[in-house]
Amino acid sequence: MATSKKQPLVQFKGIMKQYGKVTAVEKMDFDIEEGSLVTLLGPSGCGKTTLLRMVAGLEDPTEGDIYIKGVRINDTPIHKRNLGMIFQNYALFPHKTIFDNVAFGLKYRNVSKDQIREKVMQALEMVRLPGVENRMPSQLSGGQQQRIAMARAIVIEPDVLLMDEPLSALDENLREEMRREVDNLQQMLGVTTIFVTHDQREALSMSDKILVMKAGRKQQEGDPQTVYNQPVNHFVADFLGHSNFIKGQIVDVNKEHVHVQIETGDLLIADNKNTFNLGDRVELVVRAQRFDLVDEDEITTKQEMNSFAGRIKDRSYMGGEVSYFIELGTGREIHIISMMRTRIYSIGEKVRVQVAPHHCHLLAIES
Repeated sequence: MATSKKQPLVQFKGIMKQYGKVTAVEKMDFDIEEGSLVTLLGPSGCGKTTLLRMVAGLEDPTEGDIYIKGVRINDTPIHKRNLGMIFQNYALFPHKTIFDNVAFGLKYRNVSKDQIREKVMQALEMVRLPGVENRMPSQLSGGQQQRIAMARAIVIEPDVLLMDEPLSALDENLREEMRREVDNLQQMLGVTTIFVTHDQREALSMSDKILVMKAGRKQQEGDPQTVYNQPVNHFVADFLGHSNFIKGQIVDVNKEHVHVQIETGDLLIADNKNTFNLGDRVELVVRAQRFDLVDEDEITTKQEMNSFAGRIKDRSYMGGEVSYFIELGTGREIHIISMMRTRIYSIGEKVRVQVAPHHCHLLAIES
């Protein structure tokens, strides 16, 4: 993944898209650094594909401008934008050989036949499919066809690579493999990439930056660790990962910590990030994997402050981890995903739930 600070290669300035009275993308400013992989993440209908299509030239912005390499491209024809595009359905020509599929974009770029052959062979090597150039797409598996779509996109040496849900048609094991393929290839080529997905795991594992969208609006942008660990609102916290939301009120504030009385009457301590004041109503966000379960008789006095009682309401064994639903004294439930470090608790068993202060993230309660 890219780490050094670079000048933006792609810039959205006040970009907006409307279809009649429906706003698909609200006015948005967003920069993409050269050589980075940026993911547009959000549920179906949030505007992420519309944003990608405006970069590709398949949709015209209603307002605002898009720049690539500092040049405004709003009026630039599609074939002159030097973009590589990979789609969910691969979009391979079924009647053309693999060679002709990969070479398609080169034939319109004044490249000699010898150079075309050399570039196609190099692209097939890069996607680890040498020797398939004479086959037809129907003779390849879904994963292999996706690799050919990648070869066709990179063979033209694009300024920007656009990927719209490219892995969603694959089964889970193949998706994991292709996720690594895309990540490794992007790093090897250093090509600036815009990746559209609704899959949080793809976004978290591959991205240099994530742009979370909802209903056409940018909710948060940042590196995966920041967006995951410091969500700015309920939607982002809920969309990325399994989160618990526990309402409470701040009853004490000091330099290091904030003390929150939660709905059960227990006190939880969170790190003080100078955001909230005494008396504020908040919701504590805790990821399902951040809680620990402890037998009631094992809890120490020191641990009691950041723990509360519960009862195992339901559980699911998932191999290396167990998913628990814990009923609190108020009747509401929280979700815990526990690694197999301790014994498996039984349904109906009473437990103590504990969490470290730095795993408690505070959000303002949204009206």
